[in-house]
Amino acid sequence: MNYILTGHKGLIGEYLKKRLDNDNWKCIRHIDEREGFNILNLKSLKLNLETQPVDIFIHAASFCKINKCIENPELCHINNSDGAFECLEFCRKNNIKKFVFFSSSRVLSKEKNPYTASKMYGELLCEAYRQCYGIDYIIIRPSTVYGPCHDLTSRLITTWVITALSDIPLILYGNEKTKTLDFTHVDDFVDAIMLLLNKWEETKNNDYNISGEEETLLMDLVGMIQEELTIKDLIRPIFIDVKNSEIAQPQQVKVDISKIKKLGFKPKIKLRDGVKQLVNFYLTEGKEWIK
Repeated sequence: MNYILTGHKGLIGEYLKKRLDNDNWKCIRHIDEREGFNILNLKSLKLNLETQPVDIFIHAASFCKINKCIENPELCHINNSDGAFECLEFCRKNNIKKFVFFSSSRVLSKEKNPYTASKMYGELLCEAYRQCYGIDYIIIRPSTVYGPCHDLTSRLITTWVITALSDIPLILYGNEKTKTLDFTHVDDFVDAIMLLLNKWEETKNNDYNISGEEETLLMDLVGMIQEELTIKDLIRPIFIDVKNSEIAQPQQVKVDISKIKKLGFKPKIKLRDGVKQLVNFYLTEGKEWIK
């Protein structure tokens, strides 16, 4: 299967590309702004589809820092909304009939913000291009993916491990007694993606939530990190109460993955084990990123 992948320098994209390549998929082109090519310039990308046909376009690139999107909505509009449009337009113009869109489990939350709006727009655009142009799609909704590497996106667990080792407090919006997230180890996440791709005719034109099925209090996560680092007095995160829509984010996240479980998916890596992997990474290979 020949594919194009956006966002291959991110945590998800990096792990997914390794799995695809190991399974003998052929990457015709990978695209990431960290390598100097923005998806908004896709129209300038020239392919020889006669010699290298593209079967599927996988769009994993995204601006996914919700707090930054709330501070500056233009970030998610340009990168997420316009980005999804440019990718689907590229598929339409180049007759690529399969499209994978990485949305977010946050679209399921009652709290709405510019980030969730940009992802909801992308989902609707997928269906619009199916109806108008015959491009089949799969919508993926990840939930707080993490893994044992230095994630440049600065996802929560990665940031907390680094700050714990650096004696720097982290600020979060919400109540420390109720704030939860549903974490997903990247290996489990990629397993789920491969399952959906390999069952394309059964899974196409649908959306799938993916999580480790472990809704966890963030203060319990602090305890896990503390145990792995054997730090007696880990600096506690600073929680700021949510008082207005300007900082509204999902405060309790529990993702229903029953749809993909019916296809055979079952997360294997428990959060405690994943935290141990990540801590070990930063105590060995990742020391250079500890401030």
